[in-house]
Amino acid sequence: MLHDLALPVTLPTRSGSVTLRNATSTDLDALMTLLSDDPISAARGDVAAPDDRRLYAEALDEIVDDPANALLVATDEAGIAIGTLQLTRIPGMARRGSARLLVEAVRVSGAVRSGGIGSALMRWVTDVAARDLGTPLVQLTSDAERTDAHRFYERLGFTGSHVGFKFRVHGPSAVRGDVPR
Repeated sequence: MLHDLALPVTLPTRSGSVTLRNATSTDLDALMTLLSDDPISAARGDVAAPDDRRLYAEALDEIVDDPANALLVATDEAGIAIGTLQLTRIPGMARRGSARLLVEAVRVSGAVRSGGIGSALMRWVTDVAARDLGTPLVQLTSDAERTDAHRFYERLGFTGSHVGFKFRVHGPSAVRGDVPR
């Protein structure tokens, strides 16, 4: 399913071009760094700690192995990872059986932010990936504190049409690292 997307692909940006491709295990450290390059994520524990590497590696393997998911990496012309996002295709009954494409964990390195990279990634999602996957609806959630991100998504045509809710499960089995394998 998502593994069938035509990748890698070169996307033009205001600051040059990026190559968008599927993430591999060799991207793990760069992915951890991209996730931690964000104060809200860092406050939630994404700090790229070496002790957490195994947890991230397990999550990456799980995503890569799931045909309904894709973790993508955007690299600059030197091959350095400067952006990432996760896609999940969700089949649904609502809207006459329409599937949705969920976009999560969109990150662009702070060193190159505002260079059109995020726009190029999201335009590829809406213009190419959603059509190729047969998903007439692309959805995402964004933390209420991310007002800059909200303006960014609205500028791209996304509408804040719904209110999202989350429930944090407590206890040892709720923490990925504490789950017995």
